[in-house]
Amino acid sequence: MEEKKFDKNSLIGFLIIGAILIWMLYMNSNEEAKQEVTTEQVADETTDVAETTETKEVTPTEINAASATDSLAVENLKNRLGSFAYSGTLPSATEGTTTIQNDVLELKVSNKGGHIVEAKLKEHTTYTGEQVYLIKDGNNDFNLQFTAENRLLNTRDLYFEPSVSKSGENNVLTMKLKTGPDTYLAYRYELSPGEYMLGFSLKSQGLEGVIDMSQPMYLDWKLKGFRHAKSITYENRYSRLTYEHEDEDFSKLDPTGEDSELETNVDWMNFRQHFFSSMLLTDTPFKEVAFSSTDLVIDEEVDTVFTKKYGAKILIEPKGGALAENMNMYYGPTDYQIFNDYDRNLDEAMPLGWGIFGMINKYIIIPLFGLLIGFLPAGIAIIVLTILIKLALSPVQYKQYLSQAKMKVLRPEIDEIKKKYEGNNMKIQQETMKLQNIAGASPLKGCLPAILQIPVFYALFTFFPTAFDLRQKSFLWAEDLSSYDTIAELPFHIPFYGDHVSLFPILASIAIGAYMLMSAGQSMQAQQQPGMPNMKFLMYLSPLFMLVFFNNYASGLSLYYLVSNLITIGIMLVIKNYIIDEDKIHAQIQVNKKKPKKQNRFQRKMAEMMEQAEEQKKTQKKRK
Repeated sequence: MEEKKFDKNSLIGFLIIGAILIWMLYMNSNEEAKQEVTTEQVADETTDVAETTETKEVTPTEINAASATDSLAVENLKNRLGSFAYSGTLPSATEGTTTIQNDVLELKVSNKGGHIVEAKLKEHTTYTGEQVYLIKDGNNDFNLQFTAENRLLNTRDLYFEPSVSKSGENNVLTMKLKTGPDTYLAYRYELSPGEYMLGFSLKSQGLEGVIDMSQPMYLDWKLKGFRHAKSITYENRYSRLTYEHEDEDFSKLDPTGEDSELETNVDWMNFRQHFFSSMLLTDTPFKEVAFSSTDLVIDEEVDTVFTKKYGAKILIEPKGGALAENMNMYYGPTDYQIFNDYDRNLDEAMPLGWGIFGMINKYIIIPLFGLLIGFLPAGIAIIVLTILIKLALSPVQYKQYLSQAKMKVLRPEIDEIKKKYEGNNMKIQQETMKLQNIAGASPLKGCLPAILQIPVFYALFTFFPTAFDLRQKSFLWAEDLSSYDTIAELPFHIPFYGDHVSLFPILASIAIGAYMLMSAGQSMQAQQQPGMPNMKFLMYLSPLFMLVFFNNYASGLSLYYLVSNLITIGIMLVIKNYIIDEDKIHAQIQVNKKKPKKQNRFQRKMAEMMEQAEEQKKTQKKRK
């Protein structure tokens, strides 16, 4: 019976894949080294305006009190707020909200501050079945800070007058902070049917003598991201502040701990909450923005409401002595198809992988999966996608297996070389390389096809956790393919594993283990090389890795690995039993050995180096 050994090629391939998988997990939490900008520096920028003037803040309570008929209170408030205590608006300076909505998005805008206090996505629910809110219960603060008549004012403390109108089919809400009948600061919101993106503008009229345009003005936006998914640690891993700046340069803050950056010429920013995004975009780049991000998740065991706390302090520059900023806001899904339709590089806000990995996702995986899920259930679409990809890569796998078969056929002759030159490792290498060159076989040829599959492997690894189409789609026992499946709840929490048991990772681990056992059966080495690690340990390492670390990953990703390995096993059996004939390969090798074989430049150089090393070794022995 043929002794089954684990071959060096498979070892190299599995080590490379394992290393890349560990690297991918690490990179998902820490992708880029950041330019050092301390939190203290950003805080200093935040307080610059406060240092320019001396003022006392006016509280909402005082404003409400002045809204009454007490003329003395009105006069005192006017002394405090100056022109922004315009008495003509005081009757409307009360608590209240105005709703603007379309068929997918509902926004509530508060009179106080004139900003959005509720953003509800009508077509989406959380893992508990509740409606998805990106803004609610005070998690959002949108404030313009400016200097007027030697007073530092914040729009969050001032009351706006709402006005609803139509612009074609679009719903328009204008919030005006008045200093007189025709002088005001206005926020304008315009929402189109079926859109998550809304127009937003910041304008002033007749305030040249009221607002000090020479003093810095800051638009300060803060948002705490709500938890929407079953696994908060998994959701938090893909929640991140991303932005475009300096002419299509894309950056992001560290998703762990606290991070901050001071950037210039910013085009847009995304306070991403895994599958949902809150964005601010501008037609004219913001000259300067101080970004901040704080991770609010302690661990999976703590029932946390929020994932991240985001902040952006934006320098606003008046144009021609007046404010005129045309922007957009986006409150909706983190969906590549939606982002791509806007043609503003918003897809860069998604973690689809860099370089060739992102290109594979954008131009192959996403369009293909989008086509499949258009007429197939999500789980079946994953299976069909996997089959198509494996079939496309089968020629690469064939070359890999053919190289392994050649090495297996050469094994008896390699064993003879080892016996003949026992104790002389240099000579063994020389003769082995010569034999492999004549036969057209090489361990490197068996390893290269596996490496060529890595870009697709990594692209799919980044695709499934970001595929919005998988969210809340069920398959078999998995309730949500974008989250982990559960077949048993544990009464305790296991570090790295969790407090539940997922079946798809278990099945994928078994499939990987079966594939590795089959690969071991195709061993090309008669015996384990000295100094090599224990092969049984390596054989169990990949399945164990899948079993433990993928227990909390999206079940759609585990389903892909399960189907992928089953197909790989099937292709391997077909190639071995019906395509490759080892007797024919051996006969062809014997024919090749009789033909003169030219060495390429690299092979000649390697042979020369080995001969020189052999000569040096002989010289050293003679000297002794």
